Amino acid sequence: MNASTHRPLLGCIADDFTGATDLANMLVRGGMRTIQTIGIPTDDTLPTANADAIVVALKSRTTPAAVAVAESLTALHWLREQGCEQFFFKYCSTFDSTPAGNIGQVTEALMAALGTDFTLACPAFPETGRTVFRGHLFVQDALLSESSMQHHPLTPMTDANLVRVLQTQTELPVGLLRYDHIAQGPQAVQSEIARLRAEGIRIAIADALSNADLLTLGESCKELPLITGGSGVAQGLPDNFRRAGQLQNRQADALPAVSGRGIVLAGSASQATNGQVAVWREANRPSLRIDPLALARGEPVVEEALAFVLASDEPVLIYATSSPIDVKAVQAELGVERAGQLVEHALGSIAAGLHEQGVRRFVVAGGETSGAVVKALNIRALQIGPQIDPGVPATASIDTEPMLLALKSGNFGSPDFFAKALDRLAGGTQ
Repeated sequence: MNASTHRPLLGCIADDFTGATDLANMLVRGGMRTIQTIGIPTDDTLPTANADAIVVALKSRTTPAAVAVAESLTALHWLREQGCEQFFFKYCSTFDSTPAGNIGQVTEALMAALGTDFTLACPAFPETGRTVFRGHLFVQDALLSESSMQHHPLTPMTDANLVRVLQTQTELPVGLLRYDHIAQGPQAVQSEIARLRAEGIRIAIADALSNADLLTLGESCKELPLITGGSGVAQGLPDNFRRAGQLQNRQADALPAVSGRGIVLAGSASQATNGQVAVWREANRPSLRIDPLALARGEPVVEEALAFVLASDEPVLIYATSSPIDVKAVQAELGVERAGQLVEHALGSIAAGLHEQGVRRFVVAGGETSGAVVKALNIRALQIGPQIDPGVPATASIDTEPMLLALKSGNFGSPDFFAKALDRLAGGTQ
């Protein structure tokens, strides 16, 4: 345990690495000093004394449910040891999971461990176009099941009815906290929560169409030991601690200035990342595509990528991003798991090799890719800095020689995100 009298208030468990930075970014914007750990810490050497919130980044979204549950419970135990008072289980704002889980199973296990009989589930993030109405998730103007997420290579989402989706993953009764109540404010929401609990509902999907709705939900959840959702609903939590006199409005510490080259590594096959790759290439910036089939044949892809980067005087994009059709073709030949592992391992190896050559600033697209890169760089924790784009902050490694990173969910970021992020990590203002 931390010996300091200041103890973190909010303990968070995220099911992937970019989702963790997304959540940490939201908490920093709310005035909570936040650190993110890469996996579950195994010792007490991380500097948690000055943190108001801790986000443990797991890689549990696509693992077998039993593994995800075990890791999440271990993370909960560690966060409780740090003194956290309330807990947040973070998953993607598109609610994506495998057909077998793991959102429901992990939520159920965390509820049991905390001894609570009720929680909310709200993935809404209106800033990025994710809203929930009558329990149905929309991505911009389309139902989730009609968005690009229906073609996701690992977690295809073909049902927008979140009550139905979540009920397949848990034995606990799932219900709906309708917009009608949320629009009436926190007192009405608390009354409806009491009614749902009395009816035996244990997890309620919460509608939300705006940031105001998320603030209402956050205020309504102040007594719940556990809240689950996307990062959006977390924006209402800091004020609960502030109203209770437990939290001062603190700005994030400035990130260190880091010299050295910058690199962009993209493994996501999302529509947004495909667009960002296209913008980079259309600007005639140097780029090199990683071919999973060449990796499978044992060709020296990593070595060629390192040589390509080092031969350029400009920032370089190394990417495995491709269209859903191309991804499915590769998966058909190699298998879904092997195809993903080959790309992740290659991009992690490239990151480690470039670090040895002096690269200290990394922009990474994709949750799985981000996990591979931070592990390859032996980073155990991140300091969270200012926002680059909604859901994506600048970060700095804490326990290693300083490195600056922008870890981006595949679905996030403006079309020019790669160039913008490199500029921000270099201390630019554009």
